[in-house]
Amino acid sequence: MQSKPQLLAWLTCDGVHIDPGSGKHTILGIFSNIQARQFPVTHPFMIWFLTITDCSAGSHKLKISMGLGPTRMQQLLERPFDSQSPLHRINLINEIRNLSFPAPGDYSLLIEIDDEPLLATNIAVTAVG
Repeated sequence: MQSKPQLLAWLTCDGVHIDPGSGKHTILGIFSNIQARQFPVTHPFMIWFLTITDCSAGSHKLKISMGLGPTRMQQLLERPFDSQSPLHRINLINEIRNLSFPAPGDYSLLIEIDDEPLLATNIAVTAVG
């Protein structure tokens, strides 16, 4: 029986530093919403960091889509990755540049591995002052 990938961590942050000596990841500037004074707004840079396990050995495909509703999703990212064994924890660091938000709202995010949904979540974009 093939194992189903499990999500251990999902973070939106400003940066990830990988220590060259130990290989440890340091997560910088975790945030869960975006605030803007005017719209449309473009967020210049963020990282979507995820850790998965139970991924069968071999090549896989990560896909991330976003939209203002589950029926209006637009693919933002598609990338291959490899798993050595279902026992391994795989950290995937995804740089997202110049992501545009036309209006305030709760933007749906869908994370898929090999076209199977892994996580449906959202990022809140709000107007300030």
